[in-house]
Amino acid sequence: MNNLGVVLRRELASYFATPVAYVFIVIYLVMAAVFTFYLGGFYEREIADLEPFFRFHPWLYLFLVPAIGMRLWAEERKYGTVELLLTLPITATEAVLGKFLAAWLFIGLALLLTFPIWITVNVLGHPDNGVIVAAYVGSWLMAGGFLAISACLSAATRNQVVAFILSVVACFVFLLSGLPMVLDLFRGWLPQAVIDGIGNLSFLVHFTSISRGVLDLRDVLYFVLVIGFWLAANRIVLERKKAE
Repeated sequence: MNNLGVVLRRELASYFATPVAYVFIVIYLVMAAVFTFYLGGFYEREIADLEPFFRFHPWLYLFLVPAIGMRLWAEERKYGTVELLLTLPITATEAVLGKFLAAWLFIGLALLLTFPIWITVNVLGHPDNGVIVAAYVGSWLMAGGFLAISACLSAATRNQVVAFILSVVACFVFLLSGLPMVLDLFRGWLPQAVIDGIGNLSFLVHFTSISRGVLDLRDVLYFVLVIGFWLAANRIVLERKKAE
């Protein structure tokens, strides 16, 4: 646990040692505001909720989270520091978890900085704050899923651009797998049970359920399992690269 804390603090501090963290946070906050107040028609709806705010989170994360995740391991491999890291008295599991948790906490900080939008809706009306809290939790869990995928694919390549592209594609597949137009492609030649399974892989389906205020254990467990699976895959990739 001490080693995990050391890696976590080292990684978290590295974000703020360069302008990258501040640029990411500014871009995230500006885009969130634009999507909420302009594209989402926040004022025109005349409804006291944050549905326009959370509606665009999956699409914001689709590009912004891989931009964070692409550097986690690709940069280490490019400069050869991953070998040095793995020769230290820490396990691959500690390294993977430390890097992931640091990046996830950083994204969580960016998400927390959107609190003025929450204050705004409370000033203008009387929203159901329980629903908003659930949506924030769902948003952070979804960001963790995107990040775990991006971290694993970052470990598979030395090139950050390649890692970014692979991550966006993989996250896009997980995002849209539950849409009717996607499931219609499989109807007629796959059993219904398989089609239902594909639909249940969708980030969008589970996040939409949580953002409505229904903090269902199945949706939470889904994101936890996705994160756990991709972090385990990340560890396996690192172990194989270390053995080469």
